[in-house]
Amino acid sequence: MPAPALPPPPIAVVGCGYWGKNLVRNFHALGALRLVVDATPAGRATAAALAPDIEVSADFDALLARPDIAAVALATPAATHHALGRRILAAGKDLFVEKPMALDLAEGQDLVNTATRLSRILQVDHLLEYHPAFTRLHELAAAGRFGRLLRLHSHRLNFGKVRTEEDSLWSLAPHDIAMLLRLAGRAPVSVSCTGHYALGTLRADTALARLDFGDGLEAHLFCSWLQPLKEQRLVLVGEAGMAVFDDTAPPDRRLALHARHVTWENGAPVLHDAEPEYPTLPPGEPLRAACADFLHAVTTREAPQTDGPSGQRVLTVLDACRRSMLADGTRVPCLPHTTHHE
Repeated sequence: MPAPALPPPPIAVVGCGYWGKNLVRNFHALGALRLVVDATPAGRATAAALAPDIEVSADFDALLARPDIAAVALATPAATHHALGRRILAAGKDLFVEKPMALDLAEGQDLVNTATRLSRILQVDHLLEYHPAFTRLHELAAAGRFGRLLRLHSHRLNFGKVRTEEDSLWSLAPHDIAMLLRLAGRAPVSVSCTGHYALGTLRADTALARLDFGDGLEAHLFCSWLQPLKEQRLVLVGEAGMAVFDDTAPPDRRLALHARHVTWENGAPVLHDAEPEYPTLPPGEPLRAACADFLHAVTTREAPQTDGPSGQRVLTVLDACRRSMLADGTRVPCLPHTTHHE
């Protein structure tokens, strides 16, 4: 007879705004939510409406002192992630943090080091790694369905939400970089990136990046919050096939598999084409899966899929893109180093 399932660990969510409300909804649905902390009356009202049976507070310090809260999901502005996240870890609690994990490479590494030193779980909400379409795409790529990978493209475009603390690259691209790194299975050797400042601020509203993996594979990234149409698309091109993950497509068309490829016959290119295949994908909300993975990690002490080191790898690419942007698109090495955000 199987052992009864353990109750979920008690979770608090800090921040119930634009994205935090989704964490409140999901952790509540998973039976783990015990407390929501938000400094604003509007945030606390939202939490009370979403989870009327859950305690709501404005006191972050009191949360840290509570032994009945095992872990915290942090959904505050990105600029606060390091300071608040470090206090959460230091209080002996596991941490689920929104992307980007930090706005500074050294601060991100400090969170990873702190979690390791204190034996705490650290998970970054790169939720698209839990998307059923991406999960299937990664499985197929790892099994060799597309042959050797040649090129990856990722577009994340929309009108808004315009940020003032980070540029479009740091706000929009972490999800895409996480997926690109997962598919490539390694870090890029070098990065080049340019930004456009159409709104006249110090934050780039559009960014174009090229990631060179050094062995013929390269990835291209285009992100902007100043576009008339919404686009969230990842394209994979391999020697033996291609694929498109379109998160704005109807559910049964989110992942398209193309047998298109090129062979050479007598020195001439021959194009092979076929109708796309749309595999059946299991239902499920990516954020729900990410939250469930965190609860599993807190219970078992096993590392989650999007753990702290994976979040730091994303920050390393973002930092290289930032350095390239500051150098007018100059190609720069993508290597971990110590830097500080201005």
